[in-house]
Amino acid sequence: MIEGASVSEGDTVASQDGRARGGDTSASGPSSRWQHLLADAIRDPDELWRILRLPESTLPAARASAQLFPLLVPRGFVDLIEPAEPNDPLLRQIVPIVEEADARDGFVADPVRESACADTAGLLRKYPGRALLVTTGACAIHCRYCFRRHYPYQALPRGRAWWSDAIAACARDGSLRELILSGGDPLTLPDEQLSEIARAAGAVPHLQRLRIHSRLPVVLPERVDDRLLEWFTGARLSPVMVIHANHPRELSASVASACSRMRRAGITLLNQSVLLRGVNDSVDTLVALSERLFEIGVMPYYLHALDRVAGSAHFEVEDERAAGLMRSIAARLPGYLIPKWVREVPGEANKVGLPW
Repeated sequence: MIEGASVSEGDTVASQDGRARGGDTSASGPSSRWQHLLADAIRDPDELWRILRLPESTLPAARASAQLFPLLVPRGFVDLIEPAEPNDPLLRQIVPIVEEADARDGFVADPVRESACADTAGLLRKYPGRALLVTTGACAIHCRYCFRRHYPYQALPRGRAWWSDAIAACARDGSLRELILSGGDPLTLPDEQLSEIARAAGAVPHLQRLRIHSRLPVVLPERVDDRLLEWFTGARLSPVMVIHANHPRELSASVASACSRMRRAGITLLNQSVLLRGVNDSVDTLVALSERLFEIGVMPYYLHALDRVAGSAHFEVEDERAAGLMRSIAARLPGYLIPKWVREVPGEANKVGLPW
């Protein structure tokens, strides 16, 4: 699920500090295994370069880019990256590079204008029938293309009163059918906090679904443990998990096991991807991604056109080429395995399907 009007360097770093810490675990009692793994994630470019045997000549630029948007990647995800291969598609998603400092026309801090969608309770109201709660600024991984990489997380309210106000706002709006938990990544929060939110949302009679957008089942599959499944499936609301995988190699045996556990618990599983140059902009990769997702019980959902956040221009795939990719994968896959190619357009009542 983690925007040139530029922001100052101080604001950018401040907005990421909470994410790099991996969330507030003070309320969770003894740490779970996933919390230890998150705390042990790689944050230093020097260490990443050493482990993966990357070219020393690119390290100074990585250090500089990491000052603007910190490096954060779990060691289990790093294990999936091919050493000594600077163009590895998994590495490309997380590695700080010099191009991130390039100012490009049309690439801005808030590309989908979320600042205009926030209400006084901290909810984002983008689309009818749904409300999105930015639960935290913390993530388990910092994806370099993240459309919220400049989001002002430091301005988020904190504590139980904050999400209580958000649930109360949902209760006052009878048009809402779904509450979406987003971030950062909501699954970096302790289960006790998330359980409280789920129970409170379940007490709102007109809400029907609780949807979570999370990258953790992919990059830190240990997060899918008994405690998570207990609260997520124990509420009245129908549970939906939208994971985020961009390349079939991300879907390891551990990820497959985590998805299997969620399916057996009755959770609907969907995947959203972003079309990224040098990562998944090939027919073979996109076909393999959809087939691997189905194999592990996840339905392809969205293939997003890149949100034009400042610092991500090197990932953009031109629409004409993307349309050709869509036509080619449609010729090789059944309809139910073809993700919807969409773009988020500020002010529209839904994500806009793109023609191909």
